Amino acid sequence: MRVFVAGKSGQLATALAHLDGQAAGASTFEITCFGRTDFDLTSLESVREAIMNQRPRAVINAAAYTAVDGAEDDEENAFLLNAIGAENLARVCADLDTPFLHISTDYVFDGQKEGPYTEQDTPNPQGVYGRSKLEGELRVMRANPHSLIFRTAWVYSPYGKNFVKTMLALAEKRDELGVVADQVGNPSYAPDLAAALLAICHGLSEAENWHPLAGLYHLAGSGTTNWHGFAEQTFSVGSRFGHPVPRVNELTTAEYPTPAKRPANSRLDCGKLRDIFGITLPHWHHSLERCVSILLAEK
Repeated sequence: MRVFVAGKSGQLATALAHLDGQAAGASTFEITCFGRTDFDLTSLESVREAIMNQRPRAVINAAAYTAVDGAEDDEENAFLLNAIGAENLARVCADLDTPFLHISTDYVFDGQKEGPYTEQDTPNPQGVYGRSKLEGELRVMRANPHSLIFRTAWVYSPYGKNFVKTMLALAEKRDELGVVADQVGNPSYAPDLAAALLAICHGLSEAENWHPLAGLYHLAGSGTTNWHGFAEQTFSVGSRFGHPVPRVNELTTAEYPTPAKRPANSRLDCGKLRDIFGITLPHWHHSLERCVSILLAEK
């Protein structure tokens, strides 16, 4: 089963690339990742040519402008990639009647809700990044109503830049550090996300009519925590490998100001994904152990 992935160097695209040749049911996945040196996501014709040359059975959009703080001063590029680029992919997939799986974010919400967010909750992004991703969702569904949009959160992995790698690096330099404790969410392990997306691709290919499965879904790791708890658990796992364990002090968001406002509540309810596709991602504790063991085994 040939899968076209928009994105090449990001965490999710890298995780998907590592699953090339993996099998699900009767399908063996052939995964091709396209980055900015391979095609221009902001050009409809470039996108069309790249996808037409591959003739994939499914397209996953893992390309995104993810610099949350940087987007505040780079709005044009954030919208070009997260909105226009996503729309171009959706439009080509609509013309080919090819399943299109688009990745979005918890940052479309303002974080004011007390409980986990469902797909029915009204988005209200607080920063440029969130606004650009919401605009991408809207453009995708207008261009291709048969798209599948997956919002995820707090992505980490052995690849690229992420919170877990940053914490482990800081532990080697500091005996004490402060981490925000009043923002909660679902840590999501990129390899878990990748495996789930390929399972969904397989399910779509097996369905007699996959169009009714289109729509908006939340896809995130099981269990919730705050950034402080995420850091402490990372150090706890790391200690088993002899990694340094610094003291972690709790900070408030006000004590750690950033250019972009973060939602206090990023928790995502993934019940719809479970009910429709039968998929529940592993608890973040288990996935974090896998991630840290890979990172520290490399040293």
